[in-house]
Amino acid sequence: MKHAIVFLFIFTLVSCEYFNVKKTSSEAILNEELKTFNWNDVDEYPGFSICETSETIEARKTCFQNTLTNHITNYLQEESIIVTQDVNDTIMLEFQVSKSGELLLIQANIDSITVEEIPNIERLLNRSLEGLPEIDPAIKRGQPVTTEFQLPLIISVN
Repeated sequence: MKHAIVFLFIFTLVSCEYFNVKKTSSEAILNEELKTFNWNDVDEYPGFSICETSETIEARKTCFQNTLTNHITNYLQEESIIVTQDVNDTIMLEFQVSKSGELLLIQANIDSITVEEIPNIERLLNRSLEGLPEIDPAIKRGQPVTTEFQLPLIISVN
Protein backbone atom coordinates (compact mmCIF):
# COMPACT_ATOMS: atom_id res chain seq x y z
CA MET A 1 0.00 0.00 0.00
CA LYS A 2 2.86 2.29 0.81
CA HIS A 3 4.24 1.77 -2.74
CA ALA A 4 0.87 2.60 -4.24
CA ILE A 5 0.69 5.93 -2.39
CA VAL A 6 4.24 6.86 -3.44
CA PHE A 7 3.44 5.87 -7.04
CA LEU A 8 0.22 7.91 -6.97
CA PHE A 9 2.06 10.92 -5.50
CA ILE A 10 4.80 10.80 -8.18
CA PHE A 11 2.20 10.28 -10.91
CA THR A 12 0.29 13.36 -9.73
CA LEU A 13 3.42 15.52 -9.75
CA VAL A 14 4.42 14.39 -13.24
CA SER A 15 0.96 14.67 -14.72
CA CYS A 16 0.69 18.35 -13.81
CA GLU A 17 3.08 19.14 -16.69
CA TYR A 18 0.56 17.78 -19.20
CA PHE A 19 -1.96 20.47 -18.29
CA ASN A 20 0.36 23.41 -18.90
CA VAL A 21 -0.81 25.50 -21.83
CA LYS A 22 1.94 26.84 -24.03
CA LYS A 23 1.33 30.41 -25.10
CA THR A 24 2.18 31.35 -28.67
CA SER A 25 2.94 34.96 -29.43
CA SER A 26 1.29 36.73 -32.33
CA GLU A 27 4.77 37.34 -33.74
CA ALA A 28 5.46 33.59 -33.86
CA ILE A 29 2.14 33.00 -35.60
CA LEU A 30 2.90 35.73 -38.14
CA ASN A 31 6.36 34.33 -38.85
CA GLU A 32 4.90 30.86 -39.38
CA GLU A 33 2.21 32.27 -41.68
CA LEU A 34 4.77 34.21 -43.73
CA LYS A 35 6.67 30.98 -44.40
CA THR A 36 3.61 29.20 -45.76
CA PHE A 37 2.64 31.28 -48.78
CA ASN A 38 4.38 31.90 -52.07
CA TRP A 39 5.85 35.41 -52.24
CA ASN A 40 6.41 35.12 -56.00
CA ASP A 41 2.69 34.94 -56.65
CA VAL A 42 0.51 37.97 -55.95
CA ASP A 43 -3.26 38.34 -55.79
CA GLU A 44 -3.23 41.41 -58.05
CA TYR A 45 -0.42 42.54 -60.35
CA PRO A 46 0.69 46.16 -60.50
CA GLY A 47 -1.37 48.16 -62.92
CA PHE A 48 -2.31 51.47 -64.41
CA SER A 49 -5.77 52.94 -63.94
CA ILE A 50 -6.67 52.05 -67.54
CA CYS A 51 -6.04 48.38 -66.72
CA GLU A 52 -8.59 48.26 -63.89
CA THR A 53 -11.34 47.24 -66.32
CA SER A 54 -9.48 44.00 -67.08
CA GLU A 55 -11.45 41.12 -65.64
CA THR A 56 -8.72 38.56 -64.93
CA ILE A 57 -5.32 38.76 -63.27
CA GLU A 58 -3.60 37.72 -66.50
CA ALA A 59 -5.48 40.38 -68.50
CA ARG A 60 -4.42 43.04 -65.98
CA LYS A 61 -0.81 41.83 -66.17
CA THR A 62 -0.87 41.91 -69.98
CA CYS A 63 -2.43 45.38 -70.00
CA PHE A 64 0.25 46.64 -67.61
CA GLN A 65 3.09 45.18 -69.68
CA ASN A 66 1.66 46.46 -72.97
CA THR A 67 1.09 49.96 -71.58
CA LEU A 68 4.62 50.10 -70.21
CA THR A 69 6.18 48.73 -73.42
CA ASN A 70 4.19 51.15 -75.61
CA HIS A 71 5.19 54.10 -73.42
CA ILE A 72 8.90 53.25 -73.58
CA THR A 73 8.75 52.50 -77.31
CA ASN A 74 6.95 55.79 -78.08
CA TYR A 75 9.51 57.74 -76.06
CA LEU A 76 12.44 56.09 -77.85
CA GLN A 77 10.84 56.69 -81.26
CA GLU A 78 10.59 60.41 -80.51
CA GLU A 79 14.31 60.57 -79.74
CA SER A 80 16.58 61.12 -82.72
CA ILE A 81 18.87 58.10 -82.43
CA ILE A 82 21.63 58.01 -85.05
CA VAL A 83 23.59 54.80 -85.62
CA THR A 84 26.37 53.78 -88.00
CA GLN A 85 25.11 50.22 -88.40
CA ASP A 86 21.67 48.65 -87.99
CA VAL A 87 20.72 47.71 -84.44
CA ASN A 88 18.30 44.85 -83.81
CA ASP A 89 18.35 43.79 -80.20
CA THR A 90 16.03 42.48 -77.55
CA ILE A 91 16.79 44.18 -74.27
CA MET A 92 15.65 42.42 -71.12
CA LEU A 93 14.55 45.08 -68.65
CA GLU A 94 14.24 44.27 -64.96
CA PHE A 95 11.84 46.49 -63.04
CA GLN A 96 10.68 46.91 -59.48
CA VAL A 97 7.34 48.38 -58.47
CA SER A 98 7.46 49.47 -54.83
CA LYS A 99 4.52 49.08 -52.49
CA SER A 100 3.92 52.81 -52.91
CA GLY A 101 3.67 52.40 -56.72
CA GLU A 102 7.07 53.77 -57.76
CA LEU A 103 8.64 52.12 -60.82
CA LEU A 104 12.40 51.62 -60.86
CA LEU A 105 14.55 50.19 -63.64
CA ILE A 106 16.87 47.83 -61.77
CA GLN A 107 18.86 46.46 -64.68
CA ALA A 108 18.88 46.44 -68.47
CA ASN A 109 20.64 43.54 -70.19
CA ILE A 110 21.87 45.26 -73.33
CA ASP A 111 24.04 43.74 -76.07
CA SER A 112 27.49 45.30 -76.43
CA ILE A 113 26.82 46.29 -80.06
CA THR A 114 23.72 48.21 -79.00
CA VAL A 115 25.68 50.00 -76.25
CA GLU A 116 28.41 50.81 -78.77
CA GLU A 117 25.91 52.26 -81.25
CA ILE A 118 23.65 53.94 -78.66
CA PRO A 119 25.90 54.76 -75.69
CA ASN A 120 23.16 56.63 -73.81
CA ILE A 121 20.54 53.87 -74.17
CA GLU A 122 20.26 53.20 -70.43
CA ARG A 123 19.79 56.90 -69.70
CA LEU A 124 17.10 57.06 -72.40
CA LEU A 125 15.34 54.06 -70.87
CA ASN A 126 15.35 55.68 -67.42
CA ARG A 127 14.06 58.97 -68.86
CA SER A 128 11.25 57.16 -70.67
CA LEU A 129 9.81 56.13 -67.30
CA GLU A 130 9.37 59.73 -66.10
CA GLY A 131 6.09 60.44 -67.89
CA LEU A 132 4.30 57.25 -66.89
CA PRO A 133 0.82 57.44 -65.39
CA GLU A 134 0.36 56.51 -61.73
CA ILE A 135 0.93 52.83 -60.97
CA ASP A 136 -1.12 50.83 -58.49
CA PRO A 137 1.18 48.43 -56.60
CA ALA A 138 0.73 44.67 -56.52
CA ILE A 139 -1.54 43.29 -53.81
CA LYS A 140 -0.85 40.20 -51.67
CA ARG A 141 -3.45 39.25 -49.06
CA GLY A 142 -4.94 42.72 -49.14
CA GLN A 143 -1.62 44.51 -48.60
CA PRO A 144 0.45 46.42 -51.18
CA VAL A 145 3.77 44.66 -51.78
CA THR A 146 6.96 45.36 -53.72
CA THR A 147 7.31 43.25 -56.86
CA GLU A 148 9.98 42.68 -59.46
CA PHE A 149 9.43 41.59 -63.03
CA GLN A 150 11.18 41.35 -66.38
CA LEU A 151 10.03 42.84 -69.64
CA PRO A 152 11.58 42.25 -73.07
CA LEU A 153 11.95 45.32 -75.29
CA ILE A 154 12.84 45.02 -78.96
CA ILE A 155 15.11 47.78 -80.29
CA SER A 156 15.30 48.15 -84.05
CA VAL A 157 17.16 51.15 -85.49
CA ASN A 158 18.10 51.39 -89.15
